[in-house]
Amino acid sequence: MQLAIEQVSKRYKGNQWGLREFSLNLSSGILGLLGPNGAGKSTLMRILATVTKPTAGRVTWNEVDILRFPDEIRQVLGYLPQDFGVYPNLNSVEFLEYMAAVKGIDRSLARRRIEELLQLVNLREFRKRPLGGFSGGMKQRLGIAQALLNDPKLLIVDEPTAGLDPEERVRFRNLLSELSGERIVILSTHIVSDVEAAATHIALISHGKLLMHAAPEKLLQGVEGKVWEWVIPSENLPTVKQKHLISGTIRRSDGLHLRVVAEASPAPGAQPVSPTLEDAYLYFISRSRTEEER
Repeated sequence: MQLAIEQVSKRYKGNQWGLREFSLNLSSGILGLLGPNGAGKSTLMRILATVTKPTAGRVTWNEVDILRFPDEIRQVLGYLPQDFGVYPNLNSVEFLEYMAAVKGIDRSLARRRIEELLQLVNLREFRKRPLGGFSGGMKQRLGIAQALLNDPKLLIVDEPTAGLDPEERVRFRNLLSELSGERIVILSTHIVSDVEAAATHIALISHGKLLMHAAPEKLLQGVEGKVWEWVIPSENLPTVKQKHLISGTIRRSDGLHLRVVAEASPAPGAQPVSPTLEDAYLYFISRSRTEEER
C-alpha cells in the first residue's frame, strides 16, 4: 500500500490558499496530521477522500492517479469528516444499513459487520434509539463505525475525538492502534495528546504547508535542550507571557512553575527539562509563524 501526495495545492476564492505544494508519501501505520485550526488539515482530508479536487498537484494510490480514477481509492476508503451528520429519524442499525448499501456491501455481510461495530464503539445497547436523541459523543462513535464498515485499507478521521469524554477518547485511541496493522490510518487533529498516544509518524502542518514529517522521537530530538522549568511569582506571568513561549504552568507553594520553550535559558534560575510532544509542537509551529511574518 502506498499513498503519494505530490505538490498538492488548493486555492479558494479571494486568493485564499488551503494548501501550498504539499507532498507526503505514506505506507502502513498511523499518521498524526497535527496543526492549529485553519492550517489546511481538513482541506487535505477532503482531497484524499475525493470530496474536492486540488488546484494543482496529484495524489496516487498504489501508483494510480485518484483524481482521474477516484473509484480506485473510494472502494478501500473509510472516512469520518469533521462535520459528520446523521439522519435523526433513523436508529443506529438503520443508519449503518443505509451506509453499507451506499458502499455496496453485501446485505448479509453488512448485518454481521454492523453488530461487530456497534459492540466495538460501545453503542450496542442504543442500537434502536433514534439518532436525534444521540449526544455529540454518541454521534461521533457512530461516525467511526460507519467509516469502518468496509474494513478500509485507508482510514481517514478528521478531528475524531471532538465531543468524546475522556474515557471514550482513550477507547478511541486504543481502537486506532488496533486498526493500524495492514492499513494506512490518517488522524487529523489539533489535540497533541491524541497523536502522542497513537501515531507512528507525525506530520506538522501550518498555513497549508508541511513543516515536518517524522517519527515522534525525531520531533522530540529537535527540541532537546530547548525546554526549561522556571519558577516565578504569579503576578509576573502576564509580563513573561509577552516575552516567552509557555507550554505549561503548575501552581505550587513556592510560585508558578512554568515550562518555557526557548533556544536559551529564559533566566539564570531556569532548569533544563526533558521535552514533550506538546513542547515540540509549539516550538515548530511558533517558529513557522515567525518565519511567515518576516
